[in-house]
Amino acid sequence: MLYWALVFFIVAIVAAVFGFGGIASATAGIAQILFFIFVVLFAITLIANFVRGTR
Repeated sequence: MLYWALVFFIVAIVAAVFGFGGIASATAGIAQILFFIFVVLFAITLIANFVRGTR
């Protein structure tokens, strides 16, 4: 999922360079949403592993 966040971020940067404001804004928003989902899932995984006591 982090891979897709980075892909959308790069697409947003390329679109911004070429002046496509709407496309850059949309892809940046998608990248931001995917990044925050990744961070939340990562935190849940860390907490679950800590609670279970696995190493």
